[in-house]
Amino acid sequence: MFEFLFKRPGDKPAGPQGAASEQSAAAGNSAGQGNQQAQARRAEQAAQAKALAGNEAAAVELILRSEFAEVRLAAAEYVQAQPLLEQVQQAMRNTDRRVAKLMQSRLDALRHQQAEQRQAEASIAQAQKLLQDEKLTPNQVADLDRQWQVIAAGSALSERFGVERQALAARLEAQVSLQRGVIDALAALRRLGAEAHPGDDAGRAAQAEQLARLQAEHATHLAHAERASLPRHLLSDFEQAMSQTQAALAQAQKAAPAAAAGHGTALADTPAGGDARPAADPEAPSAAPHAAGPAAEGTNGAAAHPQPGAAEAADVRPPREKHKATPADKEANRHFMELVDALEAALQQGQLHIAAEHDKALKESKTGRLSQSQAERLAHVRAELKRLGDWARWGGNVSREELVKAVEELPAQGLPMSELAKKVGSMRERWKALDGVSGAAPKSLWEKFDAACTAAYAPAAAHFKHLADERHTNAAKAQTLIDEVKALIARGVSRPLPADAAAGDAPGTLPHTYDWRAMASSSQRLRQAWSRLGTIDRKDKKKLDAAFAAAMAELMAPLEEQRKIEVARREQLVEEVGKLNPSDRNTIETLRRLQESWQEHAKALPLERKAEQALWQRFRGACDAIFAQRKEHAHAADAERRSHLHVREDICVSLENAAFEGEDKAQLNAMVKALRDAAAAWHASGSVPRAAEQKIEQRYKSAVAALQSRADAIRRRASAAQTTAMREKLRLTQALEAAIAAPGDIDADDWSARWQALPPLPGDFERTLRQRFEAGVKAGAGNGRGAYASALEASRERLLEEVLRLEIGAGIDSGAEFARERLKMQVEVLQSSLKSGHKPDGHATQFLQLCAMPALADDRTATRIEQLFRRLGAEAK
Repeated sequence: MFEFLFKRPGDKPAGPQGAASEQSAAAGNSAGQGNQQAQARRAEQAAQAKALAGNEAAAVELILRSEFAEVRLAAAEYVQAQPLLEQVQQAMRNTDRRVAKLMQSRLDALRHQQAEQRQAEASIAQAQKLLQDEKLTPNQVADLDRQWQVIAAGSALSERFGVERQALAARLEAQVSLQRGVIDALAALRRLGAEAHPGDDAGRAAQAEQLARLQAEHATHLAHAERASLPRHLLSDFEQAMSQTQAALAQAQKAAPAAAAGHGTALADTPAGGDARPAADPEAPSAAPHAAGPAAEGTNGAAAHPQPGAAEAADVRPPREKHKATPADKEANRHFMELVDALEAALQQGQLHIAAEHDKALKESKTGRLSQSQAERLAHVRAELKRLGDWARWGGNVSREELVKAVEELPAQGLPMSELAKKVGSMRERWKALDGVSGAAPKSLWEKFDAACTAAYAPAAAHFKHLADERHTNAAKAQTLIDEVKALIARGVSRPLPADAAAGDAPGTLPHTYDWRAMASSSQRLRQAWSRLGTIDRKDKKKLDAAFAAAMAELMAPLEEQRKIEVARREQLVEEVGKLNPSDRNTIETLRRLQESWQEHAKALPLERKAEQALWQRFRGACDAIFAQRKEHAHAADAERRSHLHVREDICVSLENAAFEGEDKAQLNAMVKALRDAAAAWHASGSVPRAAEQKIEQRYKSAVAALQSRADAIRRRASAAQTTAMREKLRLTQALEAAIAAPGDIDADDWSARWQALPPLPGDFERTLRQRFEAGVKAGAGNGRGAYASALEASRERLLEEVLRLEIGAGIDSGAEFARERLKMQVEVLQSSLKSGHKPDGHATQFLQLCAMPALADDRTATRIEQLFRRLGAEAK
């Protein structure tokens, strides 16, 4: 207990207080040391981040062990490899959002680049597959080009694709050249067969040589690498034309001796100068090969030339009688040729199916005998129809093979089931369209296509079957919900509450007679369960919806009625809040009471979420409006006073910075207008904040005073200038009158020039003095100078009287010599004013009359007039 006796000043206090102080001091020291250590670690790790130099593994290690966000972000800049990016992204996903987002963006870029590379490699593989395909078609290459256009590949892949694409283009070019060569050879072969006729040995040898050359070219075409791209009907047409041409050349070779003999006979029977050509007989043996040529080109299996015995048969055939054409035959022939025209027009437009319908109508129609030109035209049109039909069948089969290939590739594409079903359906529709355009397909090809479609559609069929099962299950669930609603109605969810529960309600709550909360909870649960049901067959959906709606309406009828009542009560609460006076002292207490009532009603009967939210928003908005109005009223007054202060500051700035240009008179008018406008604006503005009121008033008065002083200075300068001009003109007039009274000549031009040199006077003074001056100039330069001088002398006394009268009125001393006359005139003036009963004219008017009076004045009178001028001149202006 005596430890304090031995305590030294340097000793630390003992006990709990001393321990607490030691702990706080130690904590402060440790915190300071911790901050220093953290700063040191931050600097060390920042230096490590700068020294990474692309070492991704070290960067990842630094990111994972660093506790400083800026160090992690700096190190993340060096991470580029995908595995390291994924590792950092997973580690920093919930730790450092910036680093995680940076890693995610780089991963997305890498994955997009890899996807583009995979698509490019797939396109290159498809191009290589097309190169290996025996039957390459242009539309396959076009699809490949469209796929490549949307791929952003690198330069190496683009170069590889370019090599493959050039190879494909070379194959397509070779196919076009091969088909063009076969078509040209076929045309040459048909021309050779059409031109085959008996002739000399040299002509027959040339035809045989040309035929051999065409056979050799055809053998080269058949040995070509792209032989598979040749249409089958084109090869069959070539073989048929070859056999027909060989037969025609053989027939021409056999008919050569008979033609030579017939030619000799014709030359012997023909008179001199006559025509050696035979008559045009369609049944003549010599004309048969030429007439049959065009028809043979358009038919399958028909002989291009007559058989060896055709000429003899024609010779022994008895002649037929000419059939006379009747009007019905002519009409039938006209209708037949119209169908031929329509058939030819359809062929020219490429409408093969319409052309086939016209040809069918031609075969079913009856007509008379056709002329040779009509028959040749019909044969030519039908040959063109057959040629286009063969091309269409070839193109249709090629398109069908492409359809089969496309359908076989559908399962590998991994399409969604709906899209897969649409694809298969569109493929079948295209097959049907090809049947209508290109004819029926081979049975083997159709079976292959149908099997491919069935295999491709199998996943979609299974998927749709699964969906159908789900729809049936959902329908069963819907029926279960409907049964549950009916069970609730039968059991009575809205049964009355017990009497003690109803009586135990808190004061101010709703007098519940039903368990509204249970009813609302059940209805909400059932509706949510109904909304979560999946799809149902359309035939059952409408019936189930109607049944559920009817059951729910029966279940919810009491609740809806009570909710309507509750909505009306809530709206009444909103109206009561809206009627409150924000400035009333008891408004806050009333508002709190209404809010408590709202909460009680909300607990007792919950409304539908949408209606509850809408009513609550209205109630809350009305309450917020009360508080906002109370706050707004105070702010509005401050804002209005601040706006008035800004207006007055602008007025002061405009007065302080006002600059006026032009003459003094224009400047003075502008200044007067500016002062008047500023005063009107100042008085129109309202009150300003009290703290700034005195300052802004002083500023305004200073600005007005400065501008007013400038205007007064301009007025003084103008008044001085006008006074000087008036004095000079009066003196000039008096000098002129003195010169008129004195001997000597008067130079009118000189006096007028002196007058014009002086500035003009304002108002009546200019006109009065000018009239007096011009009268003197006119009298001095004319013959009435003496009379005018006498009048001037006679007016001297009157001038003295007027000067004395003005001196009396202005209160100017007239001098001792005029004291008697001054007193007498004062009496006369007083008596005159008393008799007349009105005031005498003003000093300005009397001074103007004095200026208008022409009279001679001596020096003393001139001095007195100067005094009057100095006193009354300013008033006169």
